[in-house]
Amino acid sequence: MATSELDTTSRDDVDAPDAVTTATGTSQATRSARSPRAASEAVGARPTRPKSTRPRAVDDDASEAFQQAQANSDTVKREAKRTRRAPSPARVAEREQSRVTEQPGFVLHSYPYRETSLIIDVLTRDHGRIALVAKGAKRPHSALRGVLQTFQPLSLAWLGKGELRTLTKAEWVGGLRPLEGDALLSGFYLNELLVKFCARDDPHDKLFQHYLTTLHHLAHGEPAGVILRAFERVLLRETGYAVAFDRCTQTRGKVVPDRRYVFHPDWGVRPARGDEPSDWPVVAGQTLLDMEQDDYSRAQTVQQSKLLMRFLLNHHLGGVPLNTRQILLDLQKL
Repeated sequence: MATSELDTTSRDDVDAPDAVTTATGTSQATRSARSPRAASEAVGARPTRPKSTRPRAVDDDASEAFQQAQANSDTVKREAKRTRRAPSPARVAEREQSRVTEQPGFVLHSYPYRETSLIIDVLTRDHGRIALVAKGAKRPHSALRGVLQTFQPLSLAWLGKGELRTLTKAEWVGGLRPLEGDALLSGFYLNELLVKFCARDDPHDKLFQHYLTTLHHLAHGEPAGVILRAFERVLLRETGYAVAFDRCTQTRGKVVPDRRYVFHPDWGVRPARGDEPSDWPVVAGQTLLDMEQDDYSRAQTVQQSKLLMRFLLNHHLGGVPLNTRQILLDLQKL
């Protein structure tokens, strides 16, 4: 009897953990059935995000506020764009004052600007020498590409008041033959002189007209030496370096044809004494009288006037050499 009770007690002690395990497993299974996350983990599936407990009304209010803010932003952008499209009357008046149309001019020089544009240095009749940006002029199909050529009369339009203005239109006027050979090099020489001597925005109507006449003479094959001497003299006179060749500053009288003279850069013509600097050209009085009358029919006048004008131009340029003149000298040596 005692043995039976002992066996019963031992069996109960051994079975107790199983009972606990069974009860625990039942409890865990119950919780697993109640928890979707646990059920998913049990079968190896991706856990699902629990649904938000945020009230639906709060979400609706936030969405409505966001939409209202976006609408306000779009309204501000439209208003800013409308303001940009409609400049103030003062701005419109300023733009109109800075707009120039149908201005006669010539291209003196051009050089690249950024990827597709050019900066052109032009001589105009009423505004002098100015710089313009020709936007897109380097593009293959640009209408400006074939128009902005040197030694051709153009009708120009631009906008702006600063140092660099914007070209808005350029039309070929025509009426001049293209320069070729020595005439072409002489044309480049003229353009370099204009760039060196003419200040920005300083109009010279007489110089502009004489430039046009000079190009016409060069295009028709007239002697370049004679044409260039006349232009050089007009250039010095119109830019403030007036030269009187027929008056002697020492005697205050007229130059004598058969006497020899030198031209002092600051004082003018005076008799040659033999102690002048070696780079001062000595010229005959007849040469000076011929130059005053633009008469270059004498060979001596052609030769001596060339040396004298080269000396004067070099003095006023401060010794800076002219590129085209050096090219001409090099070609003459060939």
